[in-house]
Amino acid sequence: MPMPRAKRPHALSRYRVPVLDRTFDVLETLADRSDGMTLTELTEALRIPKNTVFRIATTLSLRGYVDRDEDAKRYRVTRKLLAVSHAAIGGARLLEAAGPLLRGLRDATGETALLGTLSGSRGVVLDQVPSSQPVKVVVEVGHAFPLHTAAPAKAMLAFLPEEMCRRLVADIRFTRHTPRTITSARALFRELAAVRERGYAVDRREESEAYACAAAPVFDRAGDVVAAIWVSGPSDRVTAARLPAIGREAVTAARGLSEALGHAAAAGRGGTINASATRAAGARTSPRRRGR
Repeated sequence: MPMPRAKRPHALSRYRVPVLDRTFDVLETLADRSDGMTLTELTEALRIPKNTVFRIATTLSLRGYVDRDEDAKRYRVTRKLLAVSHAAIGGARLLEAAGPLLRGLRDATGETALLGTLSGSRGVVLDQVPSSQPVKVVVEVGHAFPLHTAAPAKAMLAFLPEEMCRRLVADIRFTRHTPRTITSARALFRELAAVRERGYAVDRREESEAYACAAAPVFDRAGDVVAAIWVSGPSDRVTAARLPAIGREAVTAARGLSEALGHAAAAGRGGTINASATRAAGARTSPRRRGR
């Protein structure tokens, strides 16, 4: 993928609906806070009029996307968005097909195996099979994860169409969590190129010192990346030396799920992705090829 260019207004920007922009701002802000937010906290975070925030939050509550705790006066995102995401990527079929593969991945690595997808400017956990070890990583279904640190997010970003990838990266707040956190778009694009090269992504204790992860992308019948499968475990067991082997196990599971979704898998680099995905990734890395 080429280095990031100066951000230009999208050709369709003049058709944007301001209230919809603000509605998604409310949803995405609430998604970052599992404990919810008060109306005052939302207003301060978004810097828009309190009456506007109240009307949007009330509408979202009436539609079932937001829940309001009457006692604590706090708003929280519900799982209705997760249901919408399920439908968009095959829903029950995806989860049903993923179940045995997640269990096999858990057994092969001894660590928690998870499935997730992109939802707006975050990733979201769809399912997991916890490790049988006493000390393990366990994540709630519906948990949102950031795009610049999480291995599954990087696995999916790397194989998105370039314009979509750039749009998502442009919206990232590169918060530093550990000394290894990626903190710029330029560095993230370099990392995504490496993901395409090896076929899997890693989180080298970038979000937390406590755990590390390796993830691989899942493709649908059309060859579009729709999800990621990954392994997460305590950093004293999922070490830097062990991540490549875990990444290859994740690739095997992700390839199996892609095939179950109708994707015609063929050996790409490292036997990880099909030939068409490899060609598409190569086209993104070479601006001269696109100009021919």
